[in-house]
Amino acid sequence: MTATRLTVAQALVRAMTCQWTEVGGSPRRLFAGVWAIFGHGNVAALGEALYAAREDLPTLRAHNEQAMGHAAIAYAKASQRRRMMACTTSIGPGATNLVTAAALAHVNRLPVLLLPGDVFASRIPDPVLQQIEDFGDGLVTANDCLRPVSRYFDRITRPEQLVPAFQRAMQVLMDPAGCGPATLALCQDVQAEAHDWPQSLFEERMWIPRRPPPDPRELAQAIAVLRAARRPLVVCGGGVVYSEAGAALRAFCERHGVPCAETQAGKSALPAGHALNLGGIGVTGTAAANTLAGEADAILAAGTRLSDFTTGSAALLQASGRRIVGLNVQPFDAGKYQALPLVADAREGLTRLSEGLGDWRAAPAWTGRAESLRAEWLRAAAAFTAAPAGSTLPSDAQVIGAVQRAAQASDIVVCAAGGLPGELHRHWQAGEPGGYHLEYGYSCMGYEIAGALGVKLAHPGREVIVMVGDGSYLMLNSEIATSVRLGARLTIVLLDNGGFGCIERLQRSTGNASFNNLRAPGSVDLVAHAHSLGALASRVQDTAGLESALAAARRADRTTVILIETDPAASTTAGGCWWDVPVAEVSGRAEVEAARAAYAAAVRRRDEE
Repeated sequence: MTATRLTVAQALVRAMTCQWTEVGGSPRRLFAGVWAIFGHGNVAALGEALYAAREDLPTLRAHNEQAMGHAAIAYAKASQRRRMMACTTSIGPGATNLVTAAALAHVNRLPVLLLPGDVFASRIPDPVLQQIEDFGDGLVTANDCLRPVSRYFDRITRPEQLVPAFQRAMQVLMDPAGCGPATLALCQDVQAEAHDWPQSLFEERMWIPRRPPPDPRELAQAIAVLRAARRPLVVCGGGVVYSEAGAALRAFCERHGVPCAETQAGKSALPAGHALNLGGIGVTGTAAANTLAGEADAILAAGTRLSDFTTGSAALLQASGRRIVGLNVQPFDAGKYQALPLVADAREGLTRLSEGLGDWRAAPAWTGRAESLRAEWLRAAAAFTAAPAGSTLPSDAQVIGAVQRAAQASDIVVCAAGGLPGELHRHWQAGEPGGYHLEYGYSCMGYEIAGALGVKLAHPGREVIVMVGDGSYLMLNSEIATSVRLGARLTIVLLDNGGFGCIERLQRSTGNASFNNLRAPGSVDLVAHAHSLGALASRVQDTAGLESALAAARRADRTTVILIETDPAASTTAGGCWWDVPVAEVSGRAEVEAARAAYAAAVRRRDEE
């Protein structure tokens, strides 16, 4: 058998370039690139290998390891998990900076290959710079922090281990059910070792997404549940988006008269303008979706993990006798809330369900009620997103309204944590699939700008609009400079409410005094800061000025930051539902005691239903 002599790092890089996928009927390399911040644990060996392969596997430099992880993950999300990126760091703080990004990918079921450097396998120079030493365990390194947040974890301590480890990592990255971060910790001395590699490691492989069909018995049971229902509701999750099942979802809803509610990850799978699209569900949901969710006698939970924000902390989907059908490629998610599992690809499952249901339709009164409630909600929501009167500070919803009026159907809005995701979930009207890119599974502050960079790399021809609060912006903004350097133009709408306004509202709603959340608006010169990173930047006084600035940003030659001050106390008071946030059982504040009594009553209502 012919063997190829390469270092471990060179073999890994070559193997990565041999992985292919299909996008729009055309072959594309599976790995679009490698984000790298070099240090003593990866620059000498892996850096040398990446330089030699830079034409086939571009290397991109970020300013923060967590941020480059976010960018890689957002790229995979924006690519519907068809393509992905890798990240490499040195052995110490660079590696541990990946933990937050890995957790985000783990929660959101998104693929990213993490390649942190590690200590010497030989242990001869121990302890090396940045090495973590455990007094009772010689096998522990800083990279062990990545174990609980990786779907697959391995440490390469001998060259030949790379062959099975890489194959196993690829299987996880491309498995629709087990998808998530894969970590190959690379001992820095082993990276540089030469080995005679089998040609099988470098055989080109085309990865076609697996679409498992439903089990006939589970399918028959699911059909029976839906046939018996008169008030069915679809809850559309991210699995519908990743399966590219939007058309199948639309056909299912139209054929059977079933209304649809969206999770954060599922939003945009069904066009916002569709008559049966009720919008967001749950804590940040619309009044239309939540009203019907509380009345539905059958829930088709398609591609959703049914988080507490979707279910109102288990208090929302509580109609008498209601049944849940869990259509999910992951059995763990399909069986939640005592659901009848329908383990299958979302597109396959929706298609087979519709075929099996034939001419069955929901009760006409139910379908009509859904359309009526939807229209009623849109009228109510329009009041929240309309431009404010006079010189009062705008709310987040009013800023969203201005951005929506200036946007085009093909634009992609990117956001993550804080109050903005809730307002966007209720109000944003996604024009095209993938036009709504929210990271709310991990609700990670700092994802917004770095994530938008990954989205722009995945869709360079689409306008990418970032909506971010000043709290998240100050946490992680360095990739503005990266976007300028790469020519990846972003439009960043920066809402300054003087700190952590969302948590301030939650703090006050639980009876607590305002404490440790707000600062004086304008106390940081955010416009000058954005300028210093190479962006165009300006401050606008109102939503009319914002709309004009957005039009100018679309014509700009680089990333633009537009700052607008907002009211930290204002939020949409319509829609939504209860969320379980425990309140202190004992307190010296009467306000806390009152909030505790209301909380206890809400828990009793949930548990008694």
